[in-house]
Amino acid sequence: MSTPELPVARTCPFTQPELHARSSEEEPTTRVRLPNGSHAWFVTRYEEVRTVLSDPRFSSDREKPGFPRFSLEKDKEPVRTMLGMDAEEHRAARGAVLGEFTLRRVNALRPRIQEIVDGLIDDLLTAGPPADLVTSLALPAPSLLMCEQLGVPYADHAFFQENTAKLFGREAPPEETAATYARLHRYFDELVTAKEGTPSEDLLGRQITESRAAGTYDHAYLVGLAFLLLAAGHESTANMISVGVLGLLENPRQLRLIAAEPGKTPIAVEELLRFFSITDTVPLRVAVADVELGGVLIKAGEGVLPSLYAANWDRSVFDSPDVLDVERGARHHVAFGFGSHQCLGQNLARAELEIVSETLFRRIPGLKLAADVDEIPVKEKASVYGLHRLPVTW
Repeated sequence: MSTPELPVARTCPFTQPELHARSSEEEPTTRVRLPNGSHAWFVTRYEEVRTVLSDPRFSSDREKPGFPRFSLEKDKEPVRTMLGMDAEEHRAARGAVLGEFTLRRVNALRPRIQEIVDGLIDDLLTAGPPADLVTSLALPAPSLLMCEQLGVPYADHAFFQENTAKLFGREAPPEETAATYARLHRYFDELVTAKEGTPSEDLLGRQITESRAAGTYDHAYLVGLAFLLLAAGHESTANMISVGVLGLLENPRQLRLIAAEPGKTPIAVEELLRFFSITDTVPLRVAVADVELGGVLIKAGEGVLPSLYAANWDRSVFDSPDVLDVERGARHHVAFGFGSHQCLGQNLARAELEIVSETLFRRIPGLKLAADVDEIPVKEKASVYGLHRLPVTW
C-alpha cells in the first residue's frame, strides 16, 4: 500500500475523510507523506492523541530537527510565539497573558459580545435576504471583538482578514506565503512600536506596561503575541461560527431542541466543536525521545501530527460520532487541543459561539440555506477548516 499524503481534501462538512476513518479503525498511528516530501506519523486514536499533546517527549519547538511542516520549503515564521515553546518557557509566556482569557474576564465581555452580534444582525435584517453569513456575521463578529481587546484599529480588518485567509489556506506557493507572513509581521511590528510610546488600556498595552515593570519586556515576542491572537484567534472563531450555523441549519431537529430550550446552547456548542474539529492538524509535534505509541515505535526526531478531528470521532470514546447530537454533552472533546498548549482563547471562543447561536436563530427563526450543501464552497485543505461563503435567506 502506498504511503498516504497529507493534507487530505475535506470536501464535505458532514463526512469524515477516508484517511481519518480508515486510520482510526485499522492503523491509528500511520506513516504519512507531507507536501515537501518529508514523512511524519499521523495519530488518530483519542488516547494516543492526548498522549502526544501532553507528554513532554513530544516537542512543540519548530526549530528542532524533524519538526513536521506542510510548506514546500522550510520557511521560518517571522515571529516566535508560545505555540512553538516547551516546558518552562511556554508556561511563563502563557502565564503572562492567561489572565486576559479567564472565565471571569470573558463573562465580563459577554454584554459587549451580545452588542456586537445584535448590531450585525440588525444590519443583516435591514439589508434583507439573501445574505452571506460569512461576510455579514461570522467574520466581523470575532474580528471586531479581537480588535477591541488588542487595541487594533478595526478599519484595518480587511487587511488582516485577507492575509490570514491566505496564510491558513495552504494553497499559495511558498514565496507567496512568505510574503504574506512578512506583510502581517510589518503590520504588527508597527502596531506594537506605536503602543510602546504611550501604552494604551488594552491587552497589548497592558502587556507592555506589565512586562516593563517586571523587567521582561521583549518587543519581538509581543509582535508574535499580537500576530497569534489576532490572526489565529479571529480566523478559527470565524470559521467555527460559519460551520456551526451550517450544522444546525442542516439538522433542523437539533436546532429545534436548542430553540425550545436556549439553556442547552452551551452543550450544543460543545457538540459542534467536537463534530467539526476545524483545527484538525494544527498542533504539530516532534518526538525528542523514542516513544512507543499504540504499538508503534516513534523515534526521536520524527514528526507527529495528532488529528483532533479523528480523535473526536473515535468510536471507542463517542457513541455514533458521525451523528450531530446537541444533547451529547461531550466536553471531554479535544477540539481545543489538550495539555499545556490547549487553546488559550477557548473561553472567549465558547462565549462568542454561544451568543451567535442563540441570538441568530432567535432573531431570525426562519433562517435557511439559500443553496444546496454540496454547492457551498469549503476550505478543503486549509489548516483551519471552514466555509468561503454561507448563503442564507429567510
